[in-house]
Amino acid sequence: MLTLVPSDTQVLAGLELGGVPIATAMALESGLPVVFVRKAAKTYGTCRAVEGQDIAGRRVVIVEDVISTGGAIVEGAAHLSDANASLTGVVCALWRGPDALAIPALPELPVWAAFLQSELKT
Repeated sequence: MLTLVPSDTQVLAGLELGGVPIATAMALESGLPVVFVRKAAKTYGTCRAVEGQDIAGRRVVIVEDVISTGGAIVEGAAHLSDANASLTGVVCALWRGPDALAIPALPELPVWAAFLQSELKT
């Protein structure tokens, strides 16, 4: 999946929960820093939705395991925006949505998939 990540990416953002181990593996392989994006900020500890480091002004790519409707991407993008990140795209292991790689609520955000569901059907 690293080959799908734009070369100017500065931070990988793994979405809770499926994107976290994938983003971690990608970060270990590439040397890119990684942050984790919670579905909601906890009410204790750091009380943040984005955990890891300051991403303000940095080019960030969301990493997710499976995308069907894009709802989790929309929520994660909002948290990253709140942290002042420059969201540049989404990389997923499996795209289960329609053939067009696009999230209707975020039409300007490019999406790259390692696999399309249609490729896995025999």
